[in-house]
Amino acid sequence: MRRRVRLEVRGAVQGVGFRPFVWRVAQAFALSGWVRNDAAGVFIELEGDDDALDAFRRELESAPPPLARIREILESSTGATGESGFRILPSEGAGARTTLVLPDVATCPACLAEVLDPRDRRYLYPFANCTDCGPRFTIVTDLPYDRPLTTMAAFTLCGECRAEYENPRDRRFHAQPIACPACGPSLEAWSPEGEIVARRHEALLAAADALRRGDAVAVKGLGGFHLMCDARSADAVAGLRRRKQREEKPLALMVRDVAMARALCEVSAESGALLSGPEAPIVLLPRRADAAVAPGVAPGRPELGLMLPATPLHHLLLRETGFPVVATSGNRSDEPIATDEREALVRLAGMADLFLVHDRLIARHVDDSVARVFAGAPRLLRRARGWAPLPVPVREELPVILGVGAHMKTAVALSVGRQVFLSQHVGDLETPEALEAFERVIADFERLWGVSPIAVAHDLHPGYASTTFAKRLAEERGIPAFSVQHHHAHLAACLAENEVEGPALGVTWDGTGLGTDGTIWGGEFLLGEAAGFTRVAHLRPFRLPGGDAAVREPRRAALAILLEVLGKQALDREDLECVRSFSMGERAVVAQMVAKGVNAPVTTSAGRLFDAVASLLGIAQKTSFEGQSAMALEAAAFEAWGEAESGRHPYSFPLIVAPEGPAVLDWGPLVLALLRDLSLGVPVRLLAARFHGALADGILAVAAHAGESRVALTGGCFQNRLLTELAVARLEAAGFEVLLHGAVPPNDGGIGVGQVLVAAQSLKHLHRKD
Repeated sequence: MRRRVRLEVRGAVQGVGFRPFVWRVAQAFALSGWVRNDAAGVFIELEGDDDALDAFRRELESAPPPLARIREILESSTGATGESGFRILPSEGAGARTTLVLPDVATCPACLAEVLDPRDRRYLYPFANCTDCGPRFTIVTDLPYDRPLTTMAAFTLCGECRAEYENPRDRRFHAQPIACPACGPSLEAWSPEGEIVARRHEALLAAADALRRGDAVAVKGLGGFHLMCDARSADAVAGLRRRKQREEKPLALMVRDVAMARALCEVSAESGALLSGPEAPIVLLPRRADAAVAPGVAPGRPELGLMLPATPLHHLLLRETGFPVVATSGNRSDEPIATDEREALVRLAGMADLFLVHDRLIARHVDDSVARVFAGAPRLLRRARGWAPLPVPVREELPVILGVGAHMKTAVALSVGRQVFLSQHVGDLETPEALEAFERVIADFERLWGVSPIAVAHDLHPGYASTTFAKRLAEERGIPAFSVQHHHAHLAACLAENEVEGPALGVTWDGTGLGTDGTIWGGEFLLGEAAGFTRVAHLRPFRLPGGDAAVREPRRAALAILLEVLGKQALDREDLECVRSFSMGERAVVAQMVAKGVNAPVTTSAGRLFDAVASLLGIAQKTSFEGQSAMALEAAAFEAWGEAESGRHPYSFPLIVAPEGPAVLDWGPLVLALLRDLSLGVPVRLLAARFHGALADGILAVAAHAGESRVALTGGCFQNRLLTELAVARLEAAGFEVLLHGAVPPNDGGIGVGQVLVAAQSLKHLHRKD
């Protein structure tokens, strides 16, 4: 029997070769009809007999193009028309915009082979791409994703490229960024004054020569500029650090291929797959003892952050140099990366000796993603290129709600239908430039999906720039603004990513988040879901002398907890570096601040406890970037993990259960045990390992007390591989189901998703009251 059906395919189905795939399958099964893109996805009408239609549907679901991600297929019947042949129709822009904008995708093997083949017309061409690779999110200006709505609209296709673009059998059929040397973007090398030094391939050779000389080169890539230098040269690395005013924070490296990565780091099968995957993130990997890189690349760190080239431009540059290069974001501290070459001359003035630029416009800034493999899977620490703006799917239709994130590692979230789109990494909202970028990302999201939020969600902290923006937006548009407790948003985000509605025990550990009681939370155990939570336990509170100053000086937190457990005797502990680092007068001032609560807010922060212990063990007294002391403490613990003694003498971390209110996980006995072992000369690495083990024991104790079978580990502290893996092992051995983050960062980069879901529940409650 001949019949006609209509299929609506939703998901990541545009810009991935989906329509030519449909055309080929329809041809194979002798089906007639058409396929087209629109703002909601891909629409297909098919006519033929039942067996052929069923076979088409099976092929569609089982073998779509490599980059396609089908979320759902809606099917309906329509009357047969007797149409013959199958056509690819032009895209339509009408209708609700529920389709996915794909992230940028690293160069595929086929395109790279062409670029390296002297017989190919794209030989040495830095902008080769096809439907399986190339720019997407950084060039699209509107939906549907078609060339006129991208920054490639400025380049008119030559005859050969047009023939490829229009041929459904060609892998470049409707590859919107398609280009070649005759009709596409081209390179130039500029002096710091903006004078053209070289063009096309000679520009790339000039950049390679500059890197060999030890110069710093600003390279315009997919989503912005990198600052590059020879990673082997101590002078080049020190010079770039000095120019960028980046004292100690590790610098990312770009390497030619996996073989070069293996010469620098230990690369497991899982890490190798992540490193060479289409997302091409920076992957944190254990450093080899003989790694040929300058010590200043990652001072004192046992890991290096490596990435492979994501574009033909980077592949060619790395092949020309033949050595690993530093590839750090092209920006000033706390500013977004530069995307325009003229802007870069100003913003990166004094940082680069040469600028390698091109004339393809970047529609929006997108940094490199950062990932780490632990607890059996890749875990994103910074979500940007390769992942943004893919959504988190949710189970029910949501109103359009904007979640503006927090203050650090900001990313925004926007719900559209049954999807919560999560933006690229914006960063810390510390400068006017960062705030401008933050507002641009929000406007960009609204324009791309053609929506205006009916509510906005923000952090509970009134002093955050994101909170101020959200309240102003709500007032201007006459929409409700919902304040969402920081750790509640973390819990809701973790549940959403795992497609769990709750409840769960959320172990939400991080540095800072304003609590509902007005104190600084950060070592929380919240039992609940998006609709609400109960604070069932927290770490023992202590005062943080100097407030934000204590974040930069872990010794302040260390002295505060010593005063808690030793009283005034703490001020005389000359055997401890954290005490000796203060003068006698400074110690007295800190003691007064703690005793009187003057500029010493109360906190339960797990992040600050990590700082305090790192300082107590002499690992870090002052820091130059967020998380530095905790990273160093984890590195020390890893040195000992596996040693027989690391598991002995488990430290007591008692859970104190009160008749009313939350239980308290008391770190006091743990600190006293650390002091005892330190005085006995036990190696610091063993103390650091035992500290991590005690934290995992404490998590298990609270989980047993709470009585909830599902435990979500979320917050910035669960970027720590050792803590996470120890906690997972203990919890799973005791029969708990453990939820972790994967594609949504556990840190504040994922908090906007949770804000949206909590606000959606608040809206429901408001409507019920009405």
